[in-house]
Amino acid sequence: MSDNVYIGVDLGGTMIKAVLTNQYGAILHEVSAPTGDIPGQNMSDHWKNIVREHIGILEKHHGHPVSVIGISSPGTVNKSNTGVLSNGSKMLGIEGLVWSEYLDRPVSVLNDAHAALYAEHRLGAGKDVANILMMTLGTGVGGGIMINGQLVQGLAGRAGHIGHISIDKSGRMGIVNTPGSLENAVGENTVVERSYSRFKSTKEVVEAYRKGDIFGSWVWLNTMQALARGIISLINVLSPELIILGGGISRAGEALM
Repeated sequence: MSDNVYIGVDLGGTMIKAVLTNQYGAILHEVSAPTGDIPGQNMSDHWKNIVREHIGILEKHHGHPVSVIGISSPGTVNKSNTGVLSNGSKMLGIEGLVWSEYLDRPVSVLNDAHAALYAEHRLGAGKDVANILMMTLGTGVGGGIMINGQLVQGLAGRAGHIGHISIDKSGRMGIVNTPGSLENAVGENTVVERSYSRFKSTKEVVEAYRKGDIFGSWVWLNTMQALARGIISLINVLSPELIILGGGISRAGEALM
């Protein structure tokens, strides 16, 4: 029995987090551990076992098996929401993995940005809003689209991958061969490149901007202009009621404006 209690797992490239929650979104217990992924190596046995252990800990805390489990995952998720179709070179072994078979119980899988949007719609900034654009600004740039209260996943689960839209035809190719992608212009993974090795993180760039550093301000304002071009383009396509900015870079607060 589940007693209206659910388990949610966030499968991240750095950390794997899991929560025991109820129908109101209250966190009853949580657990986390480093993912332990090594680029270029298949570490799937390791991180799959972490997921299994997390679920076991949460069920032990609850005192009963939990029948409803959801996994938030990087990558493009299949139509049946049972696993990941593609995830590039990260977390090798995740592609084609059917979580319900591995865990021997029903499991629903959503792309991590799609899951963030769904949570905001049900419990957060987008509650009771039917048309939402979610942008997750972190290592890369992801997103989710909700139209008339329905999460849009698209033909192959790729809807909402807004980080791959092109905003600069002269920019270098992104991971899906998009020239000058929004992700390359904004994401944490290109800060060193965009700042000519002056800064190692977006946090350092923002701190320099706030202190009035000329070069830091140039880097940050270029980043924000790129983000603004992407947002304006998406507004013209989707006409959302609300745009939600999430992810680590969103912690820049007023500097984003």
